[in-house]
Amino acid sequence: MAKITAIIPTFNESECIQKALDSVSFADEIIVIDSFSTDSTVKIVKSSKAILLQRAFDDFSTQKNFAISKASHNWILVLDADERINENLKKEILLKVTNPKDIVGFTIYREFYFLEKKIRFSGWQRDKVIRLFHKEFCKYSGKVHETITVNGKIGVLKNKIQHFSYRGFNHYVEKLNHYADLQAKELIEKKKFITPFHFLLKPFIRFFIHYIIKLGFLDGFRGFIISVLLGYGVLVRYIK
Repeated sequence: MAKITAIIPTFNESECIQKALDSVSFADEIIVIDSFSTDSTVKIVKSSKAILLQRAFDDFSTQKNFAISKASHNWILVLDADERINENLKKEILLKVTNPKDIVGFTIYREFYFLEKKIRFSGWQRDKVIRLFHKEFCKYSGKVHETITVNGKIGVLKNKIQHFSYRGFNHYVEKLNHYADLQAKELIEKKKFITPFHFLLKPFIRFFIHYIIKLGFLDGFRGFIISVLLGYGVLVRYIK
C-alpha cells in the first residue's frame, strides 16, 4: 500500500491544531511546518506523533515546498490547521493512493464554515483545492494564493474537506490583514500603479460579487458579514 505524508502549516493555531492532527492520524507520517508560533501550538505538536519543523515564514508556497522536501513518502496530503478530514474522505484518500492509475494529484472540494455554521453560498459553494498529490509531479508556486503546478493528470474526490476558516470577527480580520500584507508586497514587486479606482470601487465590486452574484444574501447575516469583510480586505491591500 502506498504511504502518505500529511503536512500541516501552522502559526499560532493552538485552538484548532489538535483536531487537525487527529483528523490525519491515519497518515504514515505527519509533518507540521511552523512559523515560530508564540502560543501553545508547538507544545501541542510536540506531544503528538507529528514531526515538528520550524522555519521563518516568507510565503505560503516556499513554506509548503520546504516541508514537502522533507517528506519520507511520495504521496502528500496538505491540510491547513483549520481544516478536517472526516471518515468518508479518509477512506476515499486511502483507496485512491492505493490504486491511483495514471493520476498524480486529486482536487478536493471544501465545505466552508463561518461562526459555527455551514456556508452554502457567498462564493464558497464551488471552493476546491488540490491537496492530495504525488510529490514528484507537483509543486507549489505563488506567494499569496498559492497554486500547484502539475505534470500529469488530476482526479477529483467525491468527499469534502471541512474548512473552519474563520472562528470569529477578530480572527477573520487578522487573516485578512496577513493576506493583505503579502498581496501588497506582490503588487509593489510588480510595480503596479494604484489609482482612486482601487480604493473607491474595487472593494465595493468585491462585496457586490460575493453578496449578489455569488448569492451571499442567501446565507443571511453571515453572508453579509463575509461579503463586507472581503471588500474590506481589498481596501486594506491597496492601503498597505
